[in-house]
Amino acid sequence: MQDFTLASRGARLIYLDWIRVGAFGLLILFHVGMFYVTWDWHVKSDHVSHAIEPLMLASSPWRLTLLFLVSGVATRFMTDKLAPGALAGRRTARLLPPLLLGMLVIVPPQSYYEVVEKHAYSDGYFAFWSRYLAADQSFCQAGECLILPTWNHLWFVAYLLVYTLLAVLLLAAARERFLRLGDRLAGWLTGAKLIIYPILFLAAARIFLLPVFDVTHALVDDWYNHAVSFAAFLFGFLMLKHGSVAAECIRLRWPALALFLVSYGAYAAYYWIYAVDDVSAPEWLRNAVRVVHAIEQWSAIVAVLGFGARHLTRDSKLLRTLTEAVFPFYIAHQTIIVVAGHHLKALELPAPAEGAALVAITAAGCWLTYEVVRRIAPLRPLFGLAPRKPGPPVRHALDPVPAAD
Repeated sequence: MQDFTLASRGARLIYLDWIRVGAFGLLILFHVGMFYVTWDWHVKSDHVSHAIEPLMLASSPWRLTLLFLVSGVATRFMTDKLAPGALAGRRTARLLPPLLLGMLVIVPPQSYYEVVEKHAYSDGYFAFWSRYLAADQSFCQAGECLILPTWNHLWFVAYLLVYTLLAVLLLAAARERFLRLGDRLAGWLTGAKLIIYPILFLAAARIFLLPVFDVTHALVDDWYNHAVSFAAFLFGFLMLKHGSVAAECIRLRWPALALFLVSYGAYAAYYWIYAVDDVSAPEWLRNAVRVVHAIEQWSAIVAVLGFGARHLTRDSKLLRTLTEAVFPFYIAHQTIIVVAGHHLKALELPAPAEGAALVAITAAGCWLTYEVVRRIAPLRPLFGLAPRKPGPPVRHALDPVPAAD
């Protein structure tokens, strides 16, 4: 098992790399699932049903919260090497170009196929793109208008940049007191408190903030989402370098897994009884389910951290490749899903065949994107990759092995 005390001296926490890769992979599969569920999305399969919605609920409460948490600890490692101003510059250079490229080039096809399917738009992609860039707000339906331009799935990148800059401000204003807060929290959140108190926070946010501030991904009015996501980012930033936190997650991994399974079962049952049948639940039950949601959300994260820290401690070339590739994957994946999904419908495939084809096309498209981007120097920063260092090309885990002489 990895020595987590080394993290305080700057050692890489390999299990967090595995968790980050796994969480992004799960996110990609989730977005494939959005093509098939009854929930609103950009495009829809002809095989839409409730069938996989309970399965989707197994990850929807915690997947992105975990990613913000892992991003927080990654940012913390950078603070040990960079002054606040340099950290702000480094993270802005890493996150802002992909966000701008995404909004101008990557995301517009998602909006185009959305208006094709929902508004029967027929003027062609480039005519739509000119309207997209001109911030045309006239694509309206049932009183709701499509906001253009947009960042769609890249809202995560925008929020991560804002949270990083807020952390930089805190570091610049009171670095020592800010970081000591993490030491105090790590010493206090031990044993059952590491599960109970975050659940209480998440439940309170869901009960009191969510009914007022629905999740919008629009940054300026998304206060419930900020309360949860920024708190997760700060938890990772302040606490996960502490070996004691990883050790506590390992010790609590089995109870956390049990809590997750029970709360997920209750949440899925509630959804199937009330949401699927479009039955209005009494307010007391809605609040109870908000607590259940919080239990599932945090217990899953503790379980993932615990099992990851216990078992995912081996480095490999594959891990290093995927760690680099996962950001280009994330940038490209949703556009690939939307475009491929829309055109697959014309083949009238059975649902299992269509779903398998969509997963395969998405995986191949993501990998092709990465393989092209990593080889072309001007494209690297536009997809979140660091400039290539001088010297011979880095061999990746899935590169062909050169033949022996």
